[in-house]
Formats: sequence, structure tokens, C-alpha cells
Amino acid sequence: MVAMARNSLNILFVTAEASPLVKAGGLGDVAGSLPLALRQRGHDVRIAIPRYGSINLDGHKCRRSSEFVIPFLNNQESIIVNEVFLQNDTPVYLVENKRYFDRQAIYGEADDLERFLLFSRSAMEIPKQLNWRPDILHSHDWHTGIIPALLTVDYRNDAFYSSCASVYTIHNMGYQGWFDDSFANRAGLYNYMPPPEDSLRSKSYSMVALGIYNSDIISTVSQTYAAEILTSEYGFGQETLLQRRQNSLRGILNGIDYNQFNPATDSAIAANYDIGNMDKRIANKLALQNKARLPVDAGIPLLGLAARLVDQKGIDILVPALDSLFAETNVQFVLQGTGDPKYEDVLKMLANKYPDKARMFFILDFSLARLIFAGCDIYLTPSRFEPCGLAHLIAMRYGAVPVVRLTGGLAETVMDCPPDILSGLGFVFKDYNADALLGALRRALRAWQQKDRWQQLMQRVVKADFSWEPSLTQYESLYEMATRKLEY
Repeated sequence: MVAMARNSLNILFVTAEASPLVKAGGLGDVAGSLPLALRQRGHDVRIAIPRYGSINLDGHKCRRSSEFVIPFLNNQESIIVNEVFLQNDTPVYLVENKRYFDRQAIYGEADDLERFLLFSRSAMEIPKQLNWRPDILHSHDWHTGIIPALLTVDYRNDAFYSSCASVYTIHNMGYQGWFDDSFANRAGLYNYMPPPEDSLRSKSYSMVALGIYNSDIISTVSQTYAAEILTSEYGFGQETLLQRRQNSLRGILNGIDYNQFNPATDSAIAANYDIGNMDKRIANKLALQNKARLPVDAGIPLLGLAARLVDQKGIDILVPALDSLFAETNVQFVLQGTGDPKYEDVLKMLANKYPDKARMFFILDFSLARLIFAGCDIYLTPSRFEPCGLAHLIAMRYGAVPVVRLTGGLAETVMDCPPDILSGLGFVFKDYNADALLGALRRALRAWQQKDRWQQLMQRVVKADFSWEPSLTQYESLYEMATRKLEY
């Protein structure tokens, strides 16, 4: 039984992606599952996303809910809003504009700043079109960082929004939506920045900065990351602004949807299983080895990783660590991911050097990722930084034991195993280098040889609760804190 909220709130999530309609990474998982969990608590939560050309609406009932024109960069842009429903009858408003959104790409376009600025401005009009008054505008990452600024400045005297507060969630400080004076002048962004005499003005040329500066409450996706981004190492230039807003900054750990990520029902894996019959899991390992064209042998430990191949994810320390590991022991590794060509190149070289031990799938394939979660013995997350991390949580749900670096949400979710592995949830290393990672991998492989204790470890990993339920009360407190700020 899910506990009901003390006070029901109207909450609009404004986000660039939301699973299952569109997903590029963890943001899509969070924006697609947290609103559903909050609705179960009695809140009226709705979602707004762009209608990209890549969104497939087969199987979804879709109806036009509004149509309007807004002035934008010296043009009049036509906006069509279509409504579809997810689980729990969660409404999703698809913001359609042919010029900016009718493309296959979600991100990475030359005009991304314009695209998401138009989306954000359009999203502000949706509640008015529907005559549905939100208590909270909850925006996410750089794409919608302008939302708190629009509410604070442009809609300050709009009676419709007089009782609406803003919450801005940072999922990753590494992506900020930087702009220059030319764009700021063309898009009228100076109104949302600190005044010229403020020393932080020169550091506020990003959509993330506008969100931090203007929001009622700032949140991020783990308590550890909330502390980390106050430092120069993790703040990516915004640490001083965040320090100024520190009293309004909170960290709440992400969760995952246990109905969606369920090895007992997942049709993407080779064999279903649950905690009561973990022996069936081995069929997924054999299927993954076969798909990867590696020796099919349950007696060989199998490592897995499904991730974006970017600087954040630790590929630069992973490759030399695996190179050493392959040279000294019989172990296998399967990767699924896309990203920076330089990382694809070094991973390809590794696979060519060890064709019977490593296989790389440079594709975006969430079904393959699930087979990796269900098939690998050990799941790797050697991140340089990791605000929360969802992939290792999903892998744990599927029974894979994690090897992680002590950073961000990884530090909060994986307790290091002692030598006897009678406690703990995985294997943790601190220093960001290949030797430290290699040491954690060796510890994990030694533990894997202790079959009975390894099975006990797998049981603990599967039983660990990383659903949304523990975080929902914290989000409700966050929203209440934001609405109280309106009273001052």
C-alpha cells in the first residue's frame, strides 16, 4: 500500500525526455517514472516534452489539446500541443513545432539553444491554455533551466502563476547550455541574469546558471553530488553561484521503476527469474556470451557495461585496467554504448587484441543493455563523476554485483564488501586511476570464486531497495519548501 500525500499538489514536469516516449539516458528514466510515483501519492503530476520526429505514438491515444502562436526570435512560431497518457493516466503534453522539433535527433543539433528555449516558453503557456494551475513548475537540466527565470521575471505579475513555485533539478553539471553575448542579446536573456554589478554575472552565461539563480529550490540527484557540486572539481564553473544558493540546494537520490525493470517479467532478456529462482539467471549469461560471440561457458566470469562513451564514464581508466586483467586471467567483458569516437577507437583496439575476451556493441540498444544487466556477473561503473547513476541500480535489480568508484550517487548506493564478503553490496574504489579500478576488479573476481558467499551477496544486491518509495517523502518536503518561499 502506497502512503498518500498530506497535501495534493499540481505539478508540471518540464523536461527534454521522458521514457517510454523518448529516452537518451537517465533523465528519461527519471522523468518517466518519478511523476508516476508521485501520482500514486495523490498528486496531479503532468509532463511536458517536445514532440520529436523520433517519437513513436503507436499504441498511444493522442489528442490535440491546444494550439497557439508565440513570438520567438523575431518570428511567430506556431505551437501545437498534443496529449497522450502514460501509466496511472499520467498526461504528457507533446509540444509540436515543425521548424525545431520535427527531427530524429533529441540533442546535438546546432540550434539546440533555440530549440529548448522555444520549448520552455511554449511549456509556460500550456497550463494557461488548459486552465490548470500548477503549484510547482519542476524543470530539469540545462534544456529547461530558463523555466524558473521565466516564472520569476516574465510571469511575475501574471495572476495565473501567483501561487506557483519553481523547483529546478540538476541531473548533470557537465552539460550546461552555454551561450554568448550574441545569443543573450538576441534572445533577451540579460533580464534573467545577475545584475551587471554582481561578480557572478560573468559566470552566468548558461541555462543551468539561469535555473540556479532564479529557482525557488534547487535539487540534484544524490546528497553526495549536492555537496560535490559546491567544489571547483565538480561545479563546472557554477560552484560559486551554487554556494550562494546553498541554503536552497537539496540532494535526493534517484530511484528506478521496479515494475519496468523487473527480471521476472522483462521480455528483453533470455530467461525470466526472481530472487526465489536465481539459478535461472545463468541462461541470460549464456545468451549474452553467445550474442557477443565469446566462448559460451558459465565458468568464466563475465563483466558488463552499458553507458554513454563520454569523459564522465571512466573509459580512460577502464581500458588499461581491462588490458591488464585480460593478460592475467580468463575473464570476459561485454559493452554496449555510443559516444566519443576516441573512446570507441580504444575500445575497438582492446576487443581486437582480445577477441575471445571482449566484445563491444557501439549501438544504442536498450534491450541489449537489459540483457547485459541480466547476464553479467559483475557490472562496472568506474565514473569520473556520477550524480546518481541508474544503470548500476538496474543491474543490481537484475542480480549483477557492482564495481563502482566512490563518487556521487555511487557512494550512497554501494557499500563496499569486506574481504569475507559477508556484508556489503559491491566493490568500491576511491582514486580515479586504472590501478585502483584494477584492484577493485581483482577483489570482485576473488569473491566470485567463493560460490556460496557470492550467492549470498547476489541475494543482498537484489533485495536492496532502490525504488522511488524512499525518496517520495523527500520530494514532497522539497515542494512544500518551495511553496513556503512564496509567502516571504
